[in-house]
Amino acid sequence: MKSRYSRTKLVLGFFGLLLLLATAFPWRIWVNLQNDLRILEGEKHYVNIASPLSVHVKGDQEGVLSLNGSPVSSEASKLSLRSPISFSGQGLGSVNLEFRLFGVIPLRQLTVNVLPEQKLIPGGHSIGIKLHSDGVLVVGHHLVNGENGSTSPANEAGIEKGDVILAIDGTKLEDANQVAEIIARRGTAGNPFQFTIKRDGQKVEKEVDAVLCRDTGRPRIGLYVRDSAAGVGTLTFYCPQTKRYGALGHVITDVDTNQPIEVKDGRIVNANIVDIKQARRGYPGEKTGIFQESKDIAGNITKNNTFGIFGSFTSLNNPSGVEHQPLPMALMSQVETGPAEILTVVEGQEIERFDIEIQRVYTQSRPGDKGMVIRITDERLLDATGGIVQGMSGSPIIQNGRLVGAVTHVFVNDPTRGYGIFIEWMVMESGILDEQGDLSTTALDFEIAM
Repeated sequence: MKSRYSRTKLVLGFFGLLLLLATAFPWRIWVNLQNDLRILEGEKHYVNIASPLSVHVKGDQEGVLSLNGSPVSSEASKLSLRSPISFSGQGLGSVNLEFRLFGVIPLRQLTVNVLPEQKLIPGGHSIGIKLHSDGVLVVGHHLVNGENGSTSPANEAGIEKGDVILAIDGTKLEDANQVAEIIARRGTAGNPFQFTIKRDGQKVEKEVDAVLCRDTGRPRIGLYVRDSAAGVGTLTFYCPQTKRYGALGHVITDVDTNQPIEVKDGRIVNANIVDIKQARRGYPGEKTGIFQESKDIAGNITKNNTFGIFGSFTSLNNPSGVEHQPLPMALMSQVETGPAEILTVVEGQEIERFDIEIQRVYTQSRPGDKGMVIRITDERLLDATGGIVQGMSGSPIIQNGRLVGAVTHVFVNDPTRGYGIFIEWMVMESGILDEQGDLSTTALDFEIAM
């Protein structure tokens, strides 16, 4: 009996220890702390770990950060986790923190970057987007009627939809017309073409034997290719001092392959909105715009990725509508659920303000284009568009006097709702934070009419 009682006591003690660890061990230090945390100089950021335990923390830089009012140093100091941890930016710079339980057990490492307050001018402008890809994109195959029947030589050679053709026989491709010109220049028999393609970031070589088409009398390889794309989107922000901008908030993909377009060159121009197809359940709707080559909006496109398109302006002349004043950039930790507004165009070039609600904010440990869920609440915008429509991507989101994000996606089954991206991810991609010197909005050195 005594032995059975001892075993029962041991089992209960074991489960009691597990319960203690589950409730007291600071598990949230992994969940609630990002690998890289960004805060503004002079501002505070709170993280609630909610554990009765304490940890020891030290950093590799002094004068940058304080925790609960105590400056971080290379000497480990004790930190209670009962109350929320207060991160306070004391000076510009970066500090690597190390958290240890009981001063011995490693718990967590993270980097805290203290940034200067960044002011940007919100956009809302409708822009025409013209992109040329690096190489030519394979968008499909077709059959060639040859002597031995119908076939697609490129397909048989293993060239796939979504591949990017970089060169043929060593000749670098600048546009789609070159493909037909190179193939037409020589015969077909026993003389395969050497294709250099890019697939999933890797270069691959393929040999393709052209077939003499009985219908046209010309050598053909059975491929559909494209080298450019165009569409309408919305400018999110710009910085007059660096001339840099960010737009869209999501990557531009090819309509047929759904693959991101690798940019060789591109530009943005002014777009005049002439029609809107209203969104409805199962159909996202879209803006229709006319591209206008003018000095009102002119710029290049140097980057197309998950967070939008980015480049530099040569000129920007603000149209009628809202007054464009610089606003401070909000960090992810400063975005909250509740009322907000967006800037966008629904007719012509006039930028208007519309009410929305931020319904959910996701804590992202790494950059992504779906950081918040938003809902259109403005009846005027709902009457005009039915909700979020194509061409509205990039519309800046403003909350509490700060630029917090941009509209990126629509919920197809509920077009009044969609996703937004945090503005800090877009600003990081724009290169603005890499520029040296004071970025406060002062004198302009290129054409901007406020």
